[in-house]
Amino acid sequence: MLSEQSTPVIRATLPVVGAALGDISERFYVGMFDAHPELLRDLFNRGNQANGEQKQALAGSIAAFATMLVEQPDVRPDAMLARIANKHASLGITSGQYKIVHHHLFAAIVDVLGSAVTPDVAAAWDEVYWLMANALIAAEGRLYQEHRLAEGEVWRPMEITGRREETPDAVSYTLQPANGGSAGSFRPGQYVSVQIRLPDGARQIRQYSLSAAPGTTHWRITVKRVHGGASPDGEVSSWLHRNAAVGDVLTVSAPFGDLVLPDGDNPLLLASAGIGVTPMVAMLDHLVATGSTRPVVVVHADRSPADHAHRDEQRRLVHALPHADLHLWYEEPGDEEASVGRADLGALELPDGSTAFLCGPLPFMRTVRGDLLRRGVPAEAIHYEVFGPDLWLGED
Repeated sequence: MLSEQSTPVIRATLPVVGAALGDISERFYVGMFDAHPELLRDLFNRGNQANGEQKQALAGSIAAFATMLVEQPDVRPDAMLARIANKHASLGITSGQYKIVHHHLFAAIVDVLGSAVTPDVAAAWDEVYWLMANALIAAEGRLYQEHRLAEGEVWRPMEITGRREETPDAVSYTLQPANGGSAGSFRPGQYVSVQIRLPDGARQIRQYSLSAAPGTTHWRITVKRVHGGASPDGEVSSWLHRNAAVGDVLTVSAPFGDLVLPDGDNPLLLASAGIGVTPMVAMLDHLVATGSTRPVVVVHADRSPADHAHRDEQRRLVHALPHADLHLWYEEPGDEEASVGRADLGALELPDGSTAFLCGPLPFMRTVRGDLLRRGVPAEAIHYEVFGPDLWLGED
């Protein structure tokens, strides 16, 4: 909880600081990368820095956390913190790096706001930062302990044992430990980070959902090539599509992520779009492997049947479950069993007490979440995964 002396200061200055967070984030990253170029080269996603998404995510997380501290002091933002902590752990973030962030973030605040940052204002926002940072450090420490790993030591070599073209832009890879043995367990819906050394010497890291059920000797990831849009082509996805072959060894993290299939027998809604299908396929695969009889409504939206990664596999898994239904939407026709257009959950029957899992582009998830809330599904029963920086932090 925020202290009594800091609460009125944060409440009074939140509008000013919030309005300037975009400029503060900009100055922060410039200052930090000037002092620590290795962080941009070897840790941060250069693509998200170039398109501004990482800056938006930082500003949104700080604003959301500070707002909750003053408006809902008895509520812990566990969902937001859990998503950030899992992403940080998958990157091997360490507690000492929070001191680097603190130094450059507060230098940026002073640089942007100038004389408005009085000693009382600086102390109050310092308290906000360390409340959030210490909560994340503790959560990340627990994640490392669960995996029996030292802080930040999440990496191991994994050999590619299979490569399959799922669509023209999506390739799946099966991975096994390079030194033999089983890949290890994970929870359906989790992801791993993949670390690639690029031709310019930079070490770039990206997260990919595990797209098959746990319980086998190997893992599977599915990589969609990012290209053809307004932003530059994806560095890591393009490298993997061009270069990664059976027999190659990749540096891969332990599995993390909080969008995980819960135990129990309550009904499920698995709603995805595009490459967001990957964690849903892992969940379906696990449900089939464990003989589940849960009611499951599966929704997927895509550009066309040819763009739908794991299309036949998803259909097969749904048909193997005794109480599951599949609803498909494609923007382009080509499947007589699918609807044409964008996904519309309005006409679907959802069992009472359903827990919803969403994964896909942010506009898709916003729309589906809004539809579910209007239908009376409680907000706490709607869970989502974002590929990339979380720009939805303020809406939990």
